[in-house]
Amino acid sequence: MKQMKWIAGLILAVGITIPTVAYAETKNKADDFAERTYGFEEIDEKLVLTSKLFSYDSGLSFDYPDAVRGVYVTGHSAGGARFSKLVDLMDTTDLNAMVIDIKDDFGNLTYVPEDDSALKALDIGKPYIKDPRKMLEIMEEKKIYPIGRIVVFKDSVLAEKRPDLSFMDGDKVWKNGRGEAFVNPFMKEVWDHNVDIAIEAAKMGFKEIQFDYVRFPEGFEKRHDQLKYTFEKYEESDLDPVKRRVDAVTDFVEYAREQLKPYGVEVSVDIFGYAATLEEAPGIGQNFSRISENVDVISSMIYPSHWTSYFGVAKPDLEPYKIVAEYSKIENEVLGALKNPPVSRPWIQDFSAPWLGSGNYLKYGKAEVEAQIKALKDNGIDEYLLWNAGNTYTTGVNYKP
Repeated sequence: MKQMKWIAGLILAVGITIPTVAYAETKNKADDFAERTYGFEEIDEKLVLTSKLFSYDSGLSFDYPDAVRGVYVTGHSAGGARFSKLVDLMDTTDLNAMVIDIKDDFGNLTYVPEDDSALKALDIGKPYIKDPRKMLEIMEEKKIYPIGRIVVFKDSVLAEKRPDLSFMDGDKVWKNGRGEAFVNPFMKEVWDHNVDIAIEAAKMGFKEIQFDYVRFPEGFEKRHDQLKYTFEKYEESDLDPVKRRVDAVTDFVEYAREQLKPYGVEVSVDIFGYAATLEEAPGIGQNFSRISENVDVISSMIYPSHWTSYFGVAKPDLEPYKIVAEYSKIENEVLGALKNPPVSRPWIQDFSAPWLGSGNYLKYGKAEVEAQIKALKDNGIDEYLLWNAGNTYTTGVNYKP
């Protein structure tokens, strides 16, 4: 609020006027856009932010790197002893960014909101990161670019607290085969819940908000006409079920980006790599091109272990360079057709996948990570993010070939 008061004082000092809408009952339409000078006591945070004259200042300063080369960091790691090891990794390599969980895969916040936060009453905060501001101040000092990850529609916590925001199977919240519940992407209240979290992260000092699980659950297309849920404004849509889901997901991304503009943050979205190879991703509502048109950064998850026999490669995990290179060619073509393409920053693999079975996977290390980075570089993609669920990353890698 200190920042807002300072801005308000500046408005008064320089005599700036802000457009205001007149009362609805006015008879003179010209009055709808009349200007007047506000007194200090009349200027609140919402007015200043929506004026588009100023943006929120968190008090922290981060420069965008030459190219983002980052790693995934859980709330536990960010708030625990591993954080210092990850900072050392940034200090001693060409890595320069961390993607830190703000809202995790269950729907919990990874920090406890302040008492004056609207999120406090929801009781979804966990004390994994005990002092987010101190963490961000360390990142500022070390010039580590901070990205706040928010898992959007996969949210078992909110689904259990508010079944009316989820999908009902009889009298129970519907869950997928892994026991995970999703909330309903058709509902604006769900959108606002996640945008509120994103705004709080931006106020903390994060310079980018990364939305993950921006989709309907897998398998939803097989149950969509049996489950009970609301469509809200999409009830009146004449589109088929797939395109209606695509509209909801795309509309959320567009809405979130617009709401975050006053806070000066970049907006990125994680998306399945295979979505770039299809017109629509059946069932889950992801359209690669339409989402890309509404973000600053698109992060396709292109882990070799997660492909089937794509690109003529029978065992993708064994050929990290070829899989990433072939994917990159397709993505470049799709993004090249857009008027204002986002930055491409794919997720690549720094983990092994023994669940694929003997002979179908490699033990990933320096050579395999470097092969993926080189494949991106050879196709003009300089940015990337490394995924390792335990946040233990391979040593000795040349991250900037």
